[in-house]
Amino acid sequence: MVAEVAAAFAAYEAALVAGEPDRIVDFFWQSPETIRYGIADQQMGIDEQRAWRWAQPPLPPGRQLRETRITTFGADYAVVNTLFEYPSGTAVGRQSQTWVRLPAGWRIVSAHVSEPAASIVGRDR
Repeated sequence: MVAEVAAAFAAYEAALVAGEPDRIVDFFWQSPETIRYGIADQQMGIDEQRAWRWAQPPLPPGRQLRETRITTFGADYAVVNTLFEYPSGTAVGRQSQTWVRLPAGWRIVSAHVSEPAASIVGRDR
């Protein structure tokens, strides 16, 4: 299960870095119940997610992930947590996703992205 979720997560990350909104949204559960909390935004439902993705500029170049952890619970449920940073940034971001195996494959049903103040990050390590 971990390998399957890791592959889905890697494909999601590739779409995110490439700035492909339709591909990104395809990784989410196509439901009004899908939730994503961002750094300064939130989307309730897949329609809000789709509109928000199309309005966003590309990510800054050089996004790097670290300490990615995938925890599975049975055959159909997983949580992915990772830290991310950019060469031009000062803060380390946090990203959490809940993945569920649905008939269409592994999909994100809930996501949360945060970027704590730089002074907090040093205490996290």
